Amino acid sequence: MHRSRLADLVLLFVALMWGSTFLIVQHAVKVLPPMAFNGLRFLGAALLLALVTFAFYRGQWRELSRGMLGHAALLGLFLFIGYTFQTVGLLYTTTSNAGFITGLSVVLVPFLSFWLLKHSISRFTWFSALLAAAGLYMLTFAGEAFTWNKGDALVFLCAIGFALHVAYTGVFAPRYPALPLASLQMAIVGILSLVGSLMFEKHGPMNETVQRLLQPEVLWALIVSIGPTSAFAFWIQTVCQKFTSPSRVAVIFAMEPVFAAITGVWFGGEVLGMMAVLGCVCIFGGMILAELKSAPSQLQ
Repeated sequence: MHRSRLADLVLLFVALMWGSTFLIVQHAVKVLPPMAFNGLRFLGAALLLALVTFAFYRGQWRELSRGMLGHAALLGLFLFIGYTFQTVGLLYTTTSNAGFITGLSVVLVPFLSFWLLKHSISRFTWFSALLAAAGLYMLTFAGEAFTWNKGDALVFLCAIGFALHVAYTGVFAPRYPALPLASLQMAIVGILSLVGSLMFEKHGPMNETVQRLLQPEVLWALIVSIGPTSAFAFWIQTVCQKFTSPSRVAVIFAMEPVFAAITGVWFGGEVLGMMAVLGCVCIFGGMILAELKSAPSQLQ
């Protein structure tokens, strides 16, 4: 299998993990404030990746440089912007609006890819991105009208943050070893999230915070988030973006809400209407089109 195809397949697995664990994290942040949860999640992921690197790939840390530190900090900042503005925006908008606007990063990434990487974006890439965006709309609203409110502007900043992270990962991933780069950016997200939590989230006495932290749904969500959906997922993204384009990554990641919807049906007893099913088909079709029309010898 061509390495770009293999990279795309592995990234699809990452989207599957994110989508299938959405309910777990959603339950956890009802107990522990979201930025506090993200702080623990990403610091734990950074520590895990650092331990793996020191144990098995110690030589990669010898390549640590100011450039790697600066670029990892930039990637971490973009991720922090994405997660934070999504959380804050949800205070003022609906989950449906936030989900759709966040998914618009699938359209933003080709613009940023063209601007940052000077990649020529084919009409098939544009069509697959627009098809996935249309699918996101149908899946999210299922026939209802999109209504704009003040929180949507904040969530749009979240979409820009995630899009910048995907695009700039395409710039920096080929330059540095994947494990240190991923570990450093996770640490930045964790530190910024904990600082933000202390500044803006309400916390009770220490014993109350510890009790929340020890709740089974929080502990389970942290275990899942620290390992598979943070440390492993972002490490894999960093590795795979050496072999595939940011535009294709964005379309593949658009499958996350599809997997989340399937999980909601399977485990949460949710029901998908015909419009939502059609939306899932459009997103899947956009991903397949991006794969079929991408030249195997070069990145689109």
